[in-house]
Amino acid sequence: MDNKNNSIPLSVIRKKLKVKWYRCPIDKSILKELSTPSDLKGFIYALGHLGLWIGTGTLTYVFFIENNWLGFSIAIFLHGTVGSFFSAPQHELNHGTVFRTKKLNDFFLFIYSLLGWLDCKTYALSHTYHHRYTLHNEGDYEEVHPKIPSLNIFYLIQLFSINITGGEKSYGFVPTVSNFVKIAFNNLNNPFNDWDFRLYAELKNEGEKAVIWARTVLIFHIFVLIVSFSINQPILALIISGHRFIGNGLYYFVGTPMHCGLRTNVPDFRKCVRSITLEPISEFLYWNMNWHLEHHMYASIPCYNLKKIHRLISNECPKPKNIFGAWKEMREIYNEQQKDSKYEFDTRVPSPANLSNSKQKNIDIEESLGDLAPKALN
Repeated sequence: MDNKNNSIPLSVIRKKLKVKWYRCPIDKSILKELSTPSDLKGFIYALGHLGLWIGTGTLTYVFFIENNWLGFSIAIFLHGTVGSFFSAPQHELNHGTVFRTKKLNDFFLFIYSLLGWLDCKTYALSHTYHHRYTLHNEGDYEEVHPKIPSLNIFYLIQLFSINITGGEKSYGFVPTVSNFVKIAFNNLNNPFNDWDFRLYAELKNEGEKAVIWARTVLIFHIFVLIVSFSINQPILALIISGHRFIGNGLYYFVGTPMHCGLRTNVPDFRKCVRSITLEPISEFLYWNMNWHLEHHMYASIPCYNLKKIHRLISNECPKPKNIFGAWKEMREIYNEQQKDSKYEFDTRVPSPANLSNSKQKNIDIEESLGDLAPKALN
């Protein structure tokens, strides 16, 4: 990405950059129905994911105290895998579209972000820009291209064991804890997906929220550490606070394809966002975000309705590949980029000019990001 825009205040970019996104038309009444959250469906996802985490954590503890090291190794890997996907519920709950009752969104956002070492305050700012200006160089520094769909053996060893240094779509122990410590001591000049301090340069109040949250997360995990060792059960610290850095491999392979290798600076989500098909377990852990094109096109739609959106617009969108096909495509794109650094894959889609472009103007629903954007950005 060209970094010449780094010095431009984000308030200037918000005024200057107005992307007129193409959205596949959907009947107004259907769109309104699908945009309505359900507390019941929200509980299925929020409690289901937490239940899996608690279940794998319990198995890990039982195998540990029984000195069953094979069972322990399998259980802690599964526990880490489930926890690696905590960024998916954090993402959805940041949008505020999971539960109809808003306090439930806030409650589970707190729980998942706390347990998952997730900076939900900074993410709300960053992700607002990502949605408004997806892969536009001036406005989206959450997804900086070109990306490398790495299959480096040393990185993969970390991802499928203990993640120390982190990398693309993974949260290593050292950078995660280091960033939380920096923010907790009021140092907002630390990179969050290449945003640096720019997110907070003009929004001091939002920066204060990030500092308070970072301190909350650190105090919680320090408390877990102290209690675990004081009762001679250090395994609890690993299960509760260390899970996020174990078994990150599946999340890496599932999450990387969403934008990798696709077009930048185009007002068509079909060219800059990739949906993929997944088997049911990964799809559940990822909260249906594999239907990523549909999510970007209609960001206020709850995650459990995205597959319905896909069926409604599938004739106007690229056919989703499975995870293997997506990775094959990304690696082919990466190989082309080694020859031409400016190469981007141009997804073939029906031209908006030949379609009944979105004349219905359901602006409130179509352009809504749910409750994602802090009031300072509205």
